[in-house]
Amino acid sequence: MNYKKQFYFLLLLAFQSVLGQNSFDTFLKPSDSLNKKRQNAVFVTEAVLASGALIGLNQLWYADYPKSDFHFINDNSDWMQMDKIGHLYSSYHIGRLGAETLNWSGANQKNQLIYGASLGFVFLTAVEVMDGFSAEWGASIGDVVANASGTALYVSQELIWNEQRIIPKFSFHTTKYADYRPNLLGNSLQEQILKDYNGQTYWLSANLHSFAKNSKIPKWLNLALGYGAEGMIGKNDDKNQIIFPANMEKFRKFHISLDLDLTKINTKSQFLKTVFSVLNTVKIPAPTLEYSPQRGFKFHTLYF
Repeated sequence: MNYKKQFYFLLLLAFQSVLGQNSFDTFLKPSDSLNKKRQNAVFVTEAVLASGALIGLNQLWYADYPKSDFHFINDNSDWMQMDKIGHLYSSYHIGRLGAETLNWSGANQKNQLIYGASLGFVFLTAVEVMDGFSAEWGASIGDVVANASGTALYVSQELIWNEQRIIPKFSFHTTKYADYRPNLLGNSLQEQILKDYNGQTYWLSANLHSFAKNSKIPKWLNLALGYGAEGMIGKNDDKNQIIFPANMEKFRKFHISLDLDLTKINTKSQFLKTVFSVLNTVKIPAPTLEYSPQRGFKFHTLYF
């Protein structure tokens, strides 16, 4: 193949890539009016995924433990409420996904909020019911309240501002605590991200320009307030089975940091908008000021 043919071949590949990108962007672009085929596809897909997730969860998690009559437990004091904030975070973003997919189908705002934003609350409450019938656990009113709070955070902002100005986000760093209780806090990085509350930080990331639209503040710049806790290895009744490090203490941490709202980045690509929407669930590493009542202030050049 001579250079001219190589040039035409590469040009053809580039042209096909552009056509493919444009076609994909057209597919991802929200419909201007209700597209019933898209809406039905959204409902069917969500029903299949949610049902599959609940069936899989039952087989992988609950099937190995004895059943019981439905009952409640009070676990509000466990894990220094990190698990409750995790419920709020999950409910918010599952609901946001539900609302955004209905927006893609062209559904009106009312239906987006009723049938989309409620998805997180409905799904996580179904999991709570499964907890309630398990002898090992139990349904938690605190979890249900947290689930409702996540849904309310999304819906209230849409009704008040018609946009999401304050977004729950998540960040994680590995800790020494998992070494003391790997079965509970995780053996691998993937498990620790989900199980080790000591390394988790939950944030409320507020878009500054949204609160000062006439200012010169960049549209993508956020200020984030974070909450975390450390020193959590197990419940009090587990202490006799664990060798605790010296001077172990539980303490809360509060953070303030800068962040980005990736959805505010200007782009015409529907593909990039979708990617940015997914990544906007995670807080970017940035300089952070930390405060805890027990240990005072600490500055992190780059906090994960």
